[in-house]
Amino acid sequence: QVQLVESGGGLVQAGGSLRLSCAASGVIFRISGMGWYRQAPGKQRELVAGITLNGNTDYADSVKGRFTISRDHAANTLYLQMNSVKPEDTGAYYCNTMPQRASIRWGQGTQVTVSS
Repeated sequence: QVQLVESGGGLVQAGGSLRLSCAASGVIFRISGMGWYRQAPGKQRELVAGITLNGNTDYADSVKGRFTISRDHAANTLYLQMNSVKPEDTGAYYCNTMPQRASIRWGQGTQVTVSS
């Protein structure tokens, strides 16, 4: 069974940086594109950054130029480097496959709170 464990969130001032990590168990990480998803208070979960198996990346317009997604195949770990954060980046961040598969359960997420 695939397990996704996110970490690295916290409270940060606007303009600061955070690095999120996602440890993935199981083979799914090695055969799937992966993404970081964000759920802001009162909003639906949205894909903010994605990376394919061969390293191609794509970003939501709201984070383009500030966030960088990367993956370490040897460590089965996905990362999200968040720079120049804004209050609107506040939310719970989750990793999952991209596109998201219904059979893959969401992890507990990691909370990011950006103060102005």
